[in-house]
Amino acid sequence: MNTVAEKKPRLTTSAMIASIAGEGQRVKAAPFGKALVELAATRPEIVGMTADLAKYTDLHLFAQAYPERFYQMGMAEQLLMGAAGGMAKEGLIPFATTYAVFGTRRAYDFIHQVIAEENLNVKMCCALPGLTTGYGPSHQATEDLAMMRGIPGLTIIDPCDALDIEQAVPQMAAHNGPVYMRLLRGNVPLVLDEYDYQFELGKAKRLVDGDEVLIISSGFLTMRALEVAQALQADHIGVGVLHCPTIKPLDVATILAEVQRKPRLVVVAENHSVVGGLGEAVASALLQNGVQPARFRLAGLPDAYLDAGALPTLHDRYGISTEALSARVRAWLK
Repeated sequence: MNTVAEKKPRLTTSAMIASIAGEGQRVKAAPFGKALVELAATRPEIVGMTADLAKYTDLHLFAQAYPERFYQMGMAEQLLMGAAGGMAKEGLIPFATTYAVFGTRRAYDFIHQVIAEENLNVKMCCALPGLTTGYGPSHQATEDLAMMRGIPGLTIIDPCDALDIEQAVPQMAAHNGPVYMRLLRGNVPLVLDEYDYQFELGKAKRLVDGDEVLIISSGFLTMRALEVAQALQADHIGVGVLHCPTIKPLDVATILAEVQRKPRLVVVAENHSVVGGLGEAVASALLQNGVQPARFRLAGLPDAYLDAGALPTLHDRYGISTEALSARVRAWLK
């Protein structure tokens, strides 16, 4: 007898939390957890909190190093954010971790009212952003940036790789106010160290230059953009890459300057829905400042519920693999 359950593909935990690193690519293990442990050694006010996901957000390293400063809140994201706000009121700096879908969809009102309205010093680090899991819409946070961008005073970070994360952690702690960071966990690719790059909160950085195309990107799509630049170089197509790890506040001055430098195709590439993310933020900034690029395209995820399955297949299907993104750029140049 055939049933619906029998026809559905079974996804393992490894498919759910698969690494975005390519075969043979350099990686660093648990950059967030290690950076937080190192920082907390000299910052006793830092505490770690999670909603039953310490192992899957690399916060277990903090729990092992500082068990007296670690709080396991159980599967209760609203409680996690509410308690983090309370601790911040007492002068602590909570780093609260969960999956991005749970931290945003389930706890949005608590972040909005308890944390952000009072400008509390809570650092929310949320894993599985965008299409970094094969478990389908229940775990794919493809709209988290759109939700969080609407909260006044909330700083938003979308790091590209292990270096971005390592350098972002101390700057998050130094920043006075709430921060939401999309978290890459486990074996995280390491690419930005090859480009003389340093993370700076609120700043976009040009990584490579090119005459035909400018890709403005965030998250691991910056890694893809750099790969696209290398791939198209073989066809004598120059691709520049501007990495925007801070989504809010957006580095509008640098974006305007890069777009105005050369008449190029401008592509905004992001691991997020085309609705409400970096692409629309950049488009709005250009329009409001009277800057019109030669051509402009969004290379994000579709405004749809995405499929479940293996990540490489999904990245190809939705246009954010290196090959798929290269093909999109080539088509837009015609």
